[in-house]
Amino acid sequence: MNSKTDSAKAHGCCSGGDKTSTANEAVDTKTQTRQVSSDAGEIQLNIQGASCASCVTKIEIALKQVAGVTSAEMNFAQRTVLINGNASPSELVGAVEEAGYNATLANADSDEAAIEEKEQADWAYYKKLMRHMVIALSLGVPLMIYGLVTGEMSVNTTTERIVWLIIGLMTLGVMVFSGRHFYVGAWNSFKNHSANMDTLIALGTGTAWLYSMTVVFFPGYVPEMARHVYFEATAMIIGLINLGLALEIKARGKTSEAIKRLIGLQAKTARVIRDGDDIDIPIEDVLLNDLIRVRPGERISVDGVVVEGQTSIDESMLTGEPMPIEKRKDDEVVAGTINKSGSIVFRAERVGKDTALAQIINMVKRAQNSKPPIGRLADVISAYFVPVVMIIAVMSALAWLNFGPAPEVAFAIVSATTVLIIACPCALGLATPMSVMVGVGKAAEAGVLIRNGEALQSASKITTMVLDKTGTITEGAPKVTDVVIASAHNQDDVLSLAASLESGSEHPLAMAIVESAKEQGVPIHSVTDFESIAGKGVAATLNSQRLLFGNEKLMKEKSIELHHYVDKAQRLAAEAKTPMYFAIDSKLVAVIAVADPIKSDSIDAINRLQHNGIRVVMLTGDNRMTAKAVARKAGIVDYVAEVMPEDKANKVLELQREGEIVGMTGDGINDAPALAHANVGFAIGTGTDVAIESADITLMRGSLHGLADAIAVSKATLRNIKQNLFGAFIYNVAGIPFAAGVFYPFLGLLLSPVIAGAAMAFSSLTVVTNANRLRLFKAKEH
Repeated sequence: MNSKTDSAKAHGCCSGGDKTSTANEAVDTKTQTRQVSSDAGEIQLNIQGASCASCVTKIEIALKQVAGVTSAEMNFAQRTVLINGNASPSELVGAVEEAGYNATLANADSDEAAIEEKEQADWAYYKKLMRHMVIALSLGVPLMIYGLVTGEMSVNTTTERIVWLIIGLMTLGVMVFSGRHFYVGAWNSFKNHSANMDTLIALGTGTAWLYSMTVVFFPGYVPEMARHVYFEATAMIIGLINLGLALEIKARGKTSEAIKRLIGLQAKTARVIRDGDDIDIPIEDVLLNDLIRVRPGERISVDGVVVEGQTSIDESMLTGEPMPIEKRKDDEVVAGTINKSGSIVFRAERVGKDTALAQIINMVKRAQNSKPPIGRLADVISAYFVPVVMIIAVMSALAWLNFGPAPEVAFAIVSATTVLIIACPCALGLATPMSVMVGVGKAAEAGVLIRNGEALQSASKITTMVLDKTGTITEGAPKVTDVVIASAHNQDDVLSLAASLESGSEHPLAMAIVESAKEQGVPIHSVTDFESIAGKGVAATLNSQRLLFGNEKLMKEKSIELHHYVDKAQRLAAEAKTPMYFAIDSKLVAVIAVADPIKSDSIDAINRLQHNGIRVVMLTGDNRMTAKAVARKAGIVDYVAEVMPEDKANKVLELQREGEIVGMTGDGINDAPALAHANVGFAIGTGTDVAIESADITLMRGSLHGLADAIAVSKATLRNIKQNLFGAFIYNVAGIPFAAGVFYPFLGLLLSPVIAGAAMAFSSLTVVTNANRLRLFKAKEH
């Protein structure tokens, strides 16, 4: 093991750092699932012909049965399905077609092209549905007005038979032109031994038309009171449902705005320096290590590191952080951010799909396509809902035929048709994905990246939030505050030797000592025989001197006398500083204290979490006195200090055994064991870190307010989903008894098929509109 790794591990466990280095040891079901998901190929298909939530279940099952597919999740609102695995696109398309639907491969060239292609297809379909609606209602509305005015829609004379025959044939034309997609969908479902929304519409309108044509052709075989035709119901239902679908398409387009805004952040071109000249090229042609010049007001094209100049960059659209960030040589810049002032040259470090922005877009798309557990429940229910409705429709018709008043046949047809139409579960299928799409997009705008629907739902239930200290509650950029000399050495000598020992480490505490030495201008030397003493400190040899640096445990283990310096160290710790002992050749030389200031808004953010009823627990590898001081300043009652790497994960498990729903917040890499065991893992990231792929939720900015924002968005989204599901279920459950005529004997109420068609069509629009209310949501900072 190299010195950098050893030193970081030693400091992380014993001397003030919160960062453990056992990410590779975190073998957890959740982690394994992520690995499979990220390693497998990802294919997106656009689906045509899916009409309700029961279609979703059929398509997902068909795709999961294809060899090599590890997962398949369909977004009914977007009519897309995301497949992970190594199956070929042709196999996947074939599986969807065998299930009775059509599928095309989504544009893989760019996210922008894929969305534009989808929007064009949706717009074309919208116009097609509106044409169908106009044609159907052009016949249905006059017929309905005629029936309301005259009340006569019966067949008794030869003239009436001829007139209604012509109208019946016109209605057949409406069914073929405006309703063809319903009947094709119903037939495909029938061939696959299943039923969906199309089945209900086709059965309802088809039954009404067939009964009416029977009356026209064979009036003598039908009782006089039952010689009523329902052509207006067939035409009106087809027209109104087409209108509902069209309005739904238009409304659901708004849910993609978050993705479109993120894609809009991508620059189209980059000014690359080649052979001494500045040339503008498409960003697709930018290569790794290209030098790129950016002038004031221009957008950063790819991720990179500044090599020349200094400026301030607006990163708000990615991180939610309103203040521009100063950038100078060796600082990172991120694609999509805006150069506010100054001209810089940076070296391209990540291009194409590897940029942070591209990863964010991909992550948001995947999250929008995923389902929270509550959504899967709706899919299961809908799979049984359609067959149950068909049984209720038949039972209703039989009841009217056997026990209803005259005309029994007419009442039976009306009740069965109305039950079939009003129970169509299209709104049920939209309830969850619409809210998830808006909620995930809303969170992304606030710099909160939610990995999947399950994390979105779980975050709303968190009762305890576990916080790492360094870099989470604190700035993560410690500075040397005190050097207490305990021997004849002077401060510069001590700082030089300590920095030499720590120069091989990338740990924040070690870097603080090295930075302090550089500021003081003291020399830093190379050491030999570097040794990491896990959980206690580090040791090395310099010019035949054995250097030892670590905590009190290490000093006692090496039999080094500390005398009254323990008291001094404790006083420093009480001031929220991290004291460490430095010894040379088994003799204490100095106590060096490092302080990591609490972030300016951590106290308010923690108070906000507590105000919302969430218990906050701080875990730290720091010493007990320092931990107590930080906890007191931050307003945290529960804290655990001097924890080893496995202790963090064990503490999470302990809290879970107590019945707590635990959120864990860390850096997304070093806290992997605890993050993996938590119900929801939150990574504090910068947007260019691997943290984007390592946690359930990533906070793009360093502020803990992101935690409260994520939980607030999660609660609002789940509340919205429940409202949608309640509305869809209540609408169906309450509407069916009225449609079946349960209340007719008591109140004389029997729902018209036309009203059922209108109500069903607009129920979807209601769900979409309610989901779009989330776009207005703003988390309140207390």
